[in-house]
Amino acid sequence: MTFSTLNKIVLASGNPSKIREIQAILAEHPIIPQSTFNVVDAEETGATFVENAILKARNAALHCKLPAIADDSGLVVDALNGAPGVISARYAGVHASDRDNLNKLLRELESVPAELRTARFICVMVFMEHANDPCPVIAQGVWEGRILDHAVGENGFGYDPVFWVPSHNCTSAELPAAVKNALSHRGQALGHLTALIKAKQSVRGRL
Repeated sequence: MTFSTLNKIVLASGNPSKIREIQAILAEHPIIPQSTFNVVDAEETGATFVENAILKARNAALHCKLPAIADDSGLVVDALNGAPGVISARYAGVHASDRDNLNKLLRELESVPAELRTARFICVMVFMEHANDPCPVIAQGVWEGRILDHAVGENGFGYDPVFWVPSHNCTSAELPAAVKNALSHRGQALGHLTALIKAKQSVRGRL
C-alpha cells in the first residue's frame, strides 16, 4: 500500500505494538510515529471510536505540521453490552496493563457460557491532511470472534490471547503477525483507508 503523492505521514499513537502493526501493514510508505516529534497523546474524550480517532489525528497534524493517521480501536463484547468498547485500553483503570484489562474481562464473563461470548474487534482509522481538515477520510474494520475463558498464545497484544478466531481455529495471539495483519480489524481499516485516499487523490488529479 502506498499514498502516492504524500511524502510523510505522522502516526498518532504512542502504543509501540500498534505502531509496529501499522508500519508493517503500510511498509511501503514512511509512517513516522508522533513520538519522533515529542507530541503528547491527545485526550480520548470522545464517546465513540470515530470521535477519538479524529481527536488523535487532529492533535498529531496540529503539532507535527504533517498529514496524520490515527486509529481508535477496541473490543466489543455482546454479553457486556458492548464493553469494554472505547475504554478497552483502560478497562481496568487509567494505568492498567494489558494483563490487568484481560483479567478484568475474564472476571466479567466468568458466568457467561461459551456460546454467548461473541465479540468483535473494531478499528476506526482517520486520515487528516492538516489539523483543520474539514473532511477527514474515515474507514472502519470489524473482526468477528468470541472470548475464551483463559489466555492462549504469546503473539499480539491487548486482548489477543483470549480472542478466538473461528476461521483459523486459534486465538489472535497464536497467529503469525503477517496472517493477523491480513485478517484483523486494523488491517481491514487500513486497506479501506488507503483505497479511499487513492480515490480522493485520483479525483483531484482529474480536476
